[in-house]
Amino acid sequence: MKPASALIVDDEPLLRERLRSHLASLWPALSVIGDARNGAEALELFELHQPDIVFLDIRMPGIDGIATARALARRAQLVFVTAYDQYALQAFEQGAIDYLVKPVDPARLADTVQRLQRQLPGPLADGGAFDAVLDQLALRLGGRTAPPASLQWIKASVGNSVRLIPVEQVRYLRAEEKYTLVAWEEGEALIRKSIKELGEELDPARFVQTHRSVIVNLAYVSQVTRGVNETAQLHLRGSDETLPVSRSYLHHFRQM
Repeated sequence: MKPASALIVDDEPLLRERLRSHLASLWPALSVIGDARNGAEALELFELHQPDIVFLDIRMPGIDGIATARALARRAQLVFVTAYDQYALQAFEQGAIDYLVKPVDPARLADTVQRLQRQLPGPLADGGAFDAVLDQLALRLGGRTAPPASLQWIKASVGNSVRLIPVEQVRYLRAEEKYTLVAWEEGEALIRKSIKELGEELDPARFVQTHRSVIVNLAYVSQVTRGVNETAQLHLRGSDETLPVSRSYLHHFRQM
């Protein structure tokens, strides 16, 4: 059996180093494959190394710990590392995800290590309980009743691997029968989520629908050419490709 592996995610270098040091003392056989400063780096390292465990800070710039946890979607054992008080920590009472409070107490970390050692290899947290903890945590920390923040990445199968595509790299999305084509900076992929579902999850300040089958990232639009009957064509930056704008969606581009 190969040794267990872990990834440490925190935007504070000193805290990452301290946690790594404590783990080396408490669990010498654990392989810490790397550390990340934010959610985007964490997702890249996770796809590269597929660690068994992720120690994950909750509040980080860019993609935060809650959004990162949603992307990992029961693919690893998660341990949140947080500076928040008991009010926020009540979200963990269901036990679907473990947590550590900053500064990390070695005795508390030892308990977590023992729990992880018992669970590996083994089943991950129940999906429903996992999502419930993340929803409660988002509410308690953000004081909001709104749904989770806008989609930060899109999960797509590319060959034999699963890619986590940052939405800022997505050029456009187009319905393709039962699938949706995702065109991004590095290529194209098909996903099963519908255009309608994606439209509800994407940031409306960044992505707009141009046609019943197309959503475009405004950052990649270089030019709008008006057509007949209140239609238009979008020209994309760095490409000869164009996208249609139907009459129903032309109002998005009247000021461009």
